[in-house]
Amino acid sequence: MYKINEIFETIQGEASFTGTPSIFLRLQGCPVGCAWCDTKQTWEVDNVYKVSLDDTVEKKADSDHWADASAEQIFNLFVDRAYRAKHVVITGGEPCMYDLNPVCELLHANGYSTQIETSGTFEILAPAQTWVTVSPKINMRGGYDVLTSAMQRADEIKHPIAMQKHVVELEELFAKTGVTPKLVYLQPISQKVSATKLAIETCIEKNWRLSVQVHKYLGIN
Repeated sequence: MYKINEIFETIQGEASFTGTPSIFLRLQGCPVGCAWCDTKQTWEVDNVYKVSLDDTVEKKADSDHWADASAEQIFNLFVDRAYRAKHVVITGGEPCMYDLNPVCELLHANGYSTQIETSGTFEILAPAQTWVTVSPKINMRGGYDVLTSAMQRADEIKHPIAMQKHVVELEELFAKTGVTPKLVYLQPISQKVSATKLAIETCIEKNWRLSVQVHKYLGIN
């Protein structure tokens, strides 16, 4: 069973799939402890806040309420809600706390593509055709290391930055893991002017790419 924080249909606003109609499947639970996390409501799994699966759909506001659901229940909800998007983004929380093979395989069998957004601190259990976005969380208060196996599995790296040390940390991670990804996106934290300027300058210098969280500029989920 997966613990679901919310399910909604929208446009992917980050990295390679920017602009793609997508169903977001947000899972509950994350021990990593990112200071700038904008989904802190997903960190804890408290049975007091357990609700029905229908109550996780199209939430009107962020909340730490969650529901248990099997892969089949998730797929059936997509059908019942008549979602039109065929790309599913599995995020969190930290989705790789779960074995994602069952839900991804079921979705692939029914014509969907899948994408995981992970911190890289847990083993990635997903089919080969699932697109993996690793947003490496380095030196966070949870004390989890970014795994070399996650970096090797990544189809793209999406790294939030606010200051030069975040760029240095990323390059040190590449050196430590021996991984040099083909796709590296820098994402300014909280759309701050200084962070955006740094991201643009660094992307030009290193031939990386910029991810600007388009959904936040558009005012959508």
